[in-house]
Amino acid sequence: MSEPRRAHAQHFEKPMKSEFIREGKLEREAAAEEIRRYLDLFLRETQLDVQYEITVSKEAAAPNGEPLISIDFRGPDEALLIERQAELLLSIEHIALRWLHLEPEYFDLIRFDCSGFRALRLEELKLSARVAAQRVRETNEPFHFNPMPARDRRLIHLELANAQGVRTNSEGVGERRHLVIYSTAKPPKR
Repeated sequence: MSEPRRAHAQHFEKPMKSEFIREGKLEREAAAEEIRRYLDLFLRETQLDVQYEITVSKEAAAPNGEPLISIDFRGPDEALLIERQAELLLSIEHIALRWLHLEPEYFDLIRFDCSGFRALRLEELKLSARVAAQRVRETNEPFHFNPMPARDRRLIHLELANAQGVRTNSEGVGERRHLVIYSTAKPPKR
């Protein structure tokens, strides 16, 4: 009887360093080319009938939560990408970020979208944040959002960073992590 094959244990004490980060900045053109390589392979293997366009920002830095690299899909299978709250689209994006070996602090610099779905979702989040902030200013009561991914919480933090009369805080752990908007007004004396 042969000896069972043993998997070689890999030690992941330190994450693999990304070759697409230089001096703390994303090497946009190189990262975009690597994303193109990943997507060509992915689309060939999955046979999804979509095309993509990669846009690289010329801005020196990402303005207020905007990505430096945007990938937009279009085509006959785009409905598959955006069904179930864009689960497949977000999965493709997640794999691309891991493919590039990026640390989470760089995730917001790259955004995948399909027919404007994510852009619309982000605008809805910003509007929800402004409406909730107004409610907090009027009632002096905290507003708790439902649990949401870190990217969405960050977007709301950025949207309300300079808002008068409110402050934001992320609370909870893991899947239950959510954002709370608090009033900065002093409570009335009793």
